[in-house]
Amino acid sequence: MKYNGNVFGKDAEISIEKEGIRLGERFLDYSEVSKLIPINHRVRIDTLSGELIEVSMLGFSYDGFWDELIGCFAKRSLESLFVDEEQIMLCEGEYMLPDESGRGLIALYPDSVCVLPQTFNAVRIPLCFTERLWLDGYLFHILMQSGVEYVVGRMGYDTTPFAERAIKAAELVKEQRCRALKEITAAEPFTEKGLFRTKHPEQYWNAVFGNGVCAVELFAGEDAATYLYRFSEDREVFLAKLNLAMEATGTHREVIYMTDEQLAANPLYLMTVLRTPAVRFLRERSDGRLIHNKNHREKLERYIQQGKLS
Repeated sequence: MKYNGNVFGKDAEISIEKEGIRLGERFLDYSEVSKLIPINHRVRIDTLSGELIEVSMLGFSYDGFWDELIGCFAKRSLESLFVDEEQIMLCEGEYMLPDESGRGLIALYPDSVCVLPQTFNAVRIPLCFTERLWLDGYLFHILMQSGVEYVVGRMGYDTTPFAERAIKAAELVKEQRCRALKEITAAEPFTEKGLFRTKHPEQYWNAVFGNGVCAVELFAGEDAATYLYRFSEDREVFLAKLNLAMEATGTHREVIYMTDEQLAANPLYLMTVLRTPAVRFLRERSDGRLIHNKNHREKLERYIQQGKLS
């Protein structure tokens, strides 16, 4: 929808679009947004570059403008987190993330809980990697296998149903994932195996470790390639992050291995990387890839044994 307001010190037509907000002649992609702040019938948009943009003089359109803006921003965040499951519940409530707390939209899906604040810190919490979930008064706690804890709640009458459905969804997705993993073989020389999204059991990965290096082969019906990583963390720490990153990308595995130049040209994937610590972790440890040709096995074994390709 289009609105009339004041931005950059002059009157302008403002429109909220799927991928960003058009401010007169300027288009601001949501990937550039750090925070949306309502202040006395004005809206301040903080950008990741440090620029502060103020939209004012919206008149009676202010409430509609604000609701549409945060709604579109949340939808784009969900898209960047590759959420395509059917939504079970959508509530407004409080959240406590490792680096941020506040109020925002909280959504439940069959395989995740998504927290959608008015900042760039939107997060998709995969239920398959949860250790424990419990409701304590008005607050719903989600403890991950990694030890990270998320808290959401104070959603009014929706709090208890949300918690009950989330606990049931976690039980179901873990059962589905366990069954699917039993059907996967870690083909020699690979020793580890894992899934991307649980609902796509035919898409999986194998991995093998050397001394501070790891090779990961993706199986998804595409041109085969093996991706290489070099790390200094304990092997179990790297493996846990690898599992998180692979699950987070779903069918969009290219976000793991595309170059920084390719990433810069794709605003949606920029949002993905910004909102997904495990994907950033894996990208930072990239050490190249092996194309499947007649020398593939020889190069793979050399890399795992010696930590180099030649």
